[in-house]
Amino acid sequence: NKEPCKQQSLDRKEGSPTLCLTLRLVWEWEGVYSDPPSPSPPPGSRQQFSTQEQTPQICVVGSGPAGFYTAQHLLKHHAQAHVDIYEKQLVPFGLVRFGVAPDHPEVKNVVHTFTQTALSERCAFLGNVVVGRDVTVPELREAYHAVVLSYGAEDHRALEIPGEELPGVFSARAFVGWYNGLPENRELAPDLSCDTAVILGQGNVALDVARILLTPPEQLEKTDITEASLGILRQSRVKTVWIVGRRGPLQVAFTIKELREMIQLPGTRPILDPADFLGLQDRMKEMPRPRKRLTELLLRTVTEKPEGEEAARRAVASRAWGLRFFRSPQQVLPSPDRQRVAGIRLAVTRLEGVGETAWAVPTGDTEDLPCGLVLSSVGYKSRPIDPSVPFDPKLGVIPNTEGRVVDVPGLYCSGWVKRGPTGVIATTMTDSFFTGQTLLQDLKAGLLPSGPRPGSAAIKALLSSRGVQPISFSDWEKLDAKEVSRGQAAGKPREKLLDPQEMLRLLGR
Repeated sequence: NKEPCKQQSLDRKEGSPTLCLTLRLVWEWEGVYSDPPSPSPPPGSRQQFSTQEQTPQICVVGSGPAGFYTAQHLLKHHAQAHVDIYEKQLVPFGLVRFGVAPDHPEVKNVVHTFTQTALSERCAFLGNVVVGRDVTVPELREAYHAVVLSYGAEDHRALEIPGEELPGVFSARAFVGWYNGLPENRELAPDLSCDTAVILGQGNVALDVARILLTPPEQLEKTDITEASLGILRQSRVKTVWIVGRRGPLQVAFTIKELREMIQLPGTRPILDPADFLGLQDRMKEMPRPRKRLTELLLRTVTEKPEGEEAARRAVASRAWGLRFFRSPQQVLPSPDRQRVAGIRLAVTRLEGVGETAWAVPTGDTEDLPCGLVLSSVGYKSRPIDPSVPFDPKLGVIPNTEGRVVDVPGLYCSGWVKRGPTGVIATTMTDSFFTGQTLLQDLKAGLLPSGPRPGSAAIKALLSSRGVQPISFSDWEKLDAKEVSRGQAAGKPREKLLDPQEMLRLLGR
């Protein structure tokens, strides 16, 4: 994994060994490391701006990967630009902190790069500020030369089926937030006393959730998983996890790294139906390489009889996971007293069309799958942030052209709220660099407001008048030190703070 980084166009900071290694790991997660698409910035050297210009004041909303990569590009390519990053949480880093699985610490190494950006004298972090509530987008636009919305996809797509409201049915997003310490999910406390769990969806998040449910707790003890969730996982009686998709093996959205981890997960064995894979061998030649490698691994798992240590490992496995294809959720079935989930009714489907674009249609048949836990992992979606900002509720994105928000000059977007909740960190990096490049092109062309803008000075005054106290990056460093100290006592990299009120007390607020 320490092969030299190929991204020659990255500068020395961006091309550090840590980030190069992280990029490779991210590409492996996508299953595309061999000859990966370059995530380097768009062609062209640093934009040439007159030193006589006013300092551009730029605001970025959201401190996840999209926000930080946008800020990084702007600071790197404009020597005078000042970038303020607003975040609704008290802590930075978004999905790197709250979305990446605790047993994938290598993917979190991008935090080091983001920290260097935040520590720039031309960058400021303002946490605990909810844009759209504490301050409006028009107020930000009045204070800054440009505003970039990078707040991600913070909601889940509902199943919209009967029984979805039953106790024991959760979104995978909330479940991930629970074990990763997202304050709004800290009291989720799922009941894991059942034998069987069903996950609806076959993407990387679905496999993350399945893996956390089935991983021996002692293997999670040395990660940054929250102690509260670890306590519940220690008491878990879940023995079987079904990962259900409405289409077939050629349409799964997870990647080879995630699948390989599931196959090799200690104490578990995979359950796959050979009938689901009939005829796939003949279609391998026309597949793109990542899909081909993934399909080959699935075929080997279902057709090859394990030998030696692997056979012995599976023979004593006390837990199992399986992929159920050609099934679409139709109804969550209640227990006799209707107080919790007891199963799920699945519509049997067939495919129309070919390849990754094939779609599922119901055959009219159904099957009932008993379970005591249902986790919905059918996708994320963004929310509209402010009435003044255009929003496409069907696609869940801000309408834009190359990152320029349609019909709102000086307003931009990057990341999932720009393109939808697809891709991983490297994808978001490339996307955010392009938005940053677009903004700088508009600045150079004189398309942004001229003259000085007050930036955070005006916004801080507004927030103060409204009783809102922003959290600075130095405040976060104090909270970070506290988390690391608590973690060291338990042999963990950190023990995350979960309660915003406790965080504020630690900061003397």
